[in-house]
Amino acid sequence: MFGKFGVVVGPIGRKNGGKMGCGPQLLTALLFVVNTLIASSICQASKSAAGAGLYPVCTSCHGAAGQGNRGMSGPKLAGQQGFYLLKQMQNFQSGARGTAPGDAKGRQMAAMAKGPRLSSLAALESLVAYIESLPDKAVAPTVQGDVLRGKSLYSTCISCHGEAAQGLETMAAPRLAGQSDWYLVDQLRNFANGERGYAPGDYGGRQMKAMMYALSTETDYRDVVAYINTLTP
Repeated sequence: MFGKFGVVVGPIGRKNGGKMGCGPQLLTALLFVVNTLIASSICQASKSAAGAGLYPVCTSCHGAAGQGNRGMSGPKLAGQQGFYLLKQMQNFQSGARGTAPGDAKGRQMAAMAKGPRLSSLAALESLVAYIESLPDKAVAPTVQGDVLRGKSLYSTCISCHGEAAQGLETMAAPRLAGQSDWYLVDQLRNFANGERGYAPGDYGGRQMKAMMYALSTETDYRDVVAYINTLTP
C-alpha cells in the first residue's frame, strides 16, 4: 500500500504489485537521515552567521569575499576546505606556524589568529563556516611556467592533493586548484626553507616538507604551479 508520501509500504523484502516494499524500519532510518541532514544544515548556518561577525578583521588581508589580497600577502580563502582552514588557524595559535625565523608574514598571521575573539574552538569553527559560505570565484593567474614540465612534477603531489588538486582530507592536504598561485609559490619556498613544517605536531606540514625533494628550484615551483592553474577541482 502507499504511505503518506507515496512510498510503497510493506514488510521488508516483500514485493507489492511488483515493487519492492519499504518496511517501517527502513522508513524510520530514512527519516533519521533526513532529520540529521536538516539539523546539520541548520547548525552550519548558525555557525556561519556567527562567523560573519568575526570575519571583518580578516578583510584587509584576505578581501571582503575571501578572494585574497596580494598587496597584503593574503591568499584566497574562498573555496578552501574547512578542515584545512581550521587546522591552519590552530597551527598559528599553537606556534606550529608563524614562529620560524624569517617568516614575517607568518608572524603577522599568528598575531591575528591569537586575537581574544578567536580564542575558543567554537569561534574558529564559526569563522571557518562563514568562509566556507563565501562564493568561490576564480582569481586571475599570475604565475607563468612550463605547464608540461609542471604536469610531470605534479605526479609526486597526486597521492596527497588529488589528480585535480582538489585536496584530500584523509591526507590532511589542502585544495590547490583555484588558489592564489603566487601564494602557492611562496609556500613552496617556505617549506623548502624550513619556515613551514618545522613543528613536531604539524604532521601535514612535516609531510609536505619531506616531499620538497621533488621540487628543488624556483623553476620547479613556477612550473608545477603553472600546471595547477590549469586544473579544475
